[in-house]
Amino acid sequence: MYTIGFDIGSSSIKAALVEKATGKSIAVVSEPSVEMGMIALQNGWAEQHPDDWWQHVCNASKRLLKENGVSPDSITGIGISYQMHGLVVVDDKGIPLRNSIIWCDSRAVTIGQKAFDELGHNKCSEHLLNSPANFTASKLKWVKDNEPEIYARIYKFMLPGDYIAYKLSGKICSTISGLSEGIFWDFKTNSIANWFIEYYGIEENLIPDLVDTFSDQGGISEQGAKDSGLAIGTPIFYRAGDQPNNALSLNVFNPGEVAATGGTSGVMYAITDSLSVKESARVNNFAHVNYTTNNTRIGKMACINGAGIMYRWLMNNLKVSSYEEMNELAESVPIGSDGVTVHPFGNGAERVLNNKTLGTRMANINLNNHTKAHLCRAALEGIAFSFVYGMEIMKSDGIVPKVIRAGNDNLFRSEIFSNTISTLIGQEIEIYNTTGAIGAARACELHHGDFDAFGKHIMNNDYVMGFKPSKKSSSYTLAYNKWKKELELMLEHLVNTDE
Repeated sequence: MYTIGFDIGSSSIKAALVEKATGKSIAVVSEPSVEMGMIALQNGWAEQHPDDWWQHVCNASKRLLKENGVSPDSITGIGISYQMHGLVVVDDKGIPLRNSIIWCDSRAVTIGQKAFDELGHNKCSEHLLNSPANFTASKLKWVKDNEPEIYARIYKFMLPGDYIAYKLSGKICSTISGLSEGIFWDFKTNSIANWFIEYYGIEENLIPDLVDTFSDQGGISEQGAKDSGLAIGTPIFYRAGDQPNNALSLNVFNPGEVAATGGTSGVMYAITDSLSVKESARVNNFAHVNYTTNNTRIGKMACINGAGIMYRWLMNNLKVSSYEEMNELAESVPIGSDGVTVHPFGNGAERVLNNKTLGTRMANINLNNHTKAHLCRAALEGIAFSFVYGMEIMKSDGIVPKVIRAGNDNLFRSEIFSNTISTLIGQEIEIYNTTGAIGAARACELHHGDFDAFGKHIMNNDYVMGFKPSKKSSSYTLAYNKWKKELELMLEHLVNTDE
């Protein structure tokens, strides 16, 4: 018997087939074969059509079954992970009314900031644990203000994973964790934030019904089975946004545990049982997957938009053949990159920088002495420094990291990158060879509540290695302080220019 996990990303859709009894990953496939594109009608906008995700989900599920000789009847559950903060709006027939406004679209930043100022920073922080910022609620408000004819036809809004679950099952629903990432949840009253959606003029009946994160969320419908190749009635047992799900995939559930990811964007996601929100304008606070009204588990998240995308841009423009080649070049340069610095903030507004759009900056390059090897090292260090900068913010908000777990992705495979973070934070980084899709598949069993067995499956199947803090900490600290000083000067210049 098996479970299947889907990870609905903005670059691709991944699907994992996992053996139910052992948690062993049997296969992972990715659709489409080339990276999905984004529709950018204006600078700072990013959209995708929800039915494109659905088509890739169907292709992926059919491939998993066919390539592994697995009968649809042997699939006992479906788990769904998805790109956070996206907005899908459908009419009363469940048909999308427009493209999805996805996570990296920054059109609603000013809407969220205005709400934060007018409703009061303290009230938003204490009740929502966040500034409304550029999240799903603010994007829905943008549609209301700018596309009133579309808004008037909305039956329900959904997050990307909700839409895929709907296409599979025919049932429209969401979770507390999902609503919290969209900034629709009041943590103080443990209910829908009616006062907030009233401020935006959003009707409560647009909000989907709620189901528990780990529960029977609906079986696959006749149409869903026809499209996906899965069996009618196969239950959806789990859904969560990609960052809470990545934490789950790394067995991060309890206070002091931190999950780190280094994909297109980079994230430090720390669990706390505190509702402290001192830095709510710069870090996100969401209901974690194991949050209940009786069990406070908050995921405090520092996001760096310009992470893996920075390293990929550099690889493409330096004309090197692979990340491995870049890492080898970087190893030939000492800590601190001989003074060269890279600030990788070229992928939109950065929340850790108070939603400033700073752009990427490469500095201190000597045209006689420095080479592409220096740029490779400076980029790895600059991205790592951004992670450390995010963790410093979270530490000031009460996070005390006890363990950091990360996936075995391109950035964390780099010894330079992992050692830099480990040394500056002062904690070992454990590396696990897992994916969000595998985690989502395994999470199908958590509706039984056995978190210990879940954790053993991860350790037994996925542990790769650990990176411990270096004894050369002074060199790392010197380089980081130089980078941070330059960042402060850039931010000060931006403020002065705006004035």
